[in-house]
Amino acid sequence: MQVLDNIMARAKQARKRIVLCEGDDPRVLKAAVRAAQDGIADISLVGERAGIEATATDNNLSLDAITLIDPAESSLTPSLVETLYQLRHKKGMTQERAEHEVQKPLVFADLLVRLGHADGSVAGAVHTTADVVRSAIQIVGVKPGAKLVSSFFLMVMEEPHHRRKGGMIFSDCGLVIDPKAEELAEIAKAAADSARALLGEEPKVAMLSFSTNGSAKHAAVDKVVEAARQVKAERPELAIDEDIQLDAAIVPEIAQRKLPDSRVKGEANVLIFPDLEAGNIGYKLAERIGGAKAIGPMLQGLAKPANDLSRGCSADDVYHVVAVTALQAQAVEQE
Repeated sequence: MQVLDNIMARAKQARKRIVLCEGDDPRVLKAAVRAAQDGIADISLVGERAGIEATATDNNLSLDAITLIDPAESSLTPSLVETLYQLRHKKGMTQERAEHEVQKPLVFADLLVRLGHADGSVAGAVHTTADVVRSAIQIVGVKPGAKLVSSFFLMVMEEPHHRRKGGMIFSDCGLVIDPKAEELAEIAKAAADSARALLGEEPKVAMLSFSTNGSAKHAAVDKVVEAARQVKAERPELAIDEDIQLDAAIVPEIAQRKLPDSRVKGEANVLIFPDLEAGNIGYKLAERIGGAKAIGPMLQGLAKPANDLSRGCSADDVYHVVAVTALQAQAVEQE
């Protein structure tokens, strides 16, 4: 796939340090070894050494290209304990509790990112989304100026039947359930940045609705319009349509009829859904009926990338998320 090939090539050039914390899961270990051997990123695996080595043996995998870090024996552990204590002591974290928490691979991995020992983290094959997101927000932290952490899917459409071939950003399909207008605006801005970083294209943003340019009157439409106008006020250079139906967002001929003054002109590469219900349904329709490849959910709005996996992910899914995480880390460095 051209979109993924491009992402892999750029990740190899960036060569960022990505840490994973579920190395005793065969899917994660296979992806980590493959990513390291392919030069997608410099890979560290955090976890119990014996468990990871046993998984590698069982799956005939070599760990030669991987940096293996066991919190129980790492020289970094004391500094990570102190960092966690300083971050969370106002929330009731004690020194003893910090020592216990740092032994958890997810916490240890995110602390590596926080302190600059890694450029990004990937978890979620075993951990729940709630655990991954909570750790990321508490430890890695929110991006300066960002008011919200949200998610997106990179949707890849390169099958023969796809009319528009390439990549698109769908947001938010995995995290923020019912965003207010100001939250929807934050999601749109973050998704536009994600499109620029991953697709290498200027973002063209469609604020999806059941209305196009005021064709329907409802509070749900008003929310979308208000969010779009907030984005326009803050980023006047950004191509964005206000309330717009999906067909007008992605089909130029329909956009010309329904919204002739559109700046997106039916060529949206960023679709912003009005709520999580619509987003979740939308990406799964595109994936399961439309045949698109869905990569994610990826997190946006963090100070550094710390991404979630589906617990039903494959080794290929993990591999692709590692590459996307590397490009996100590169974007952070360039800001």
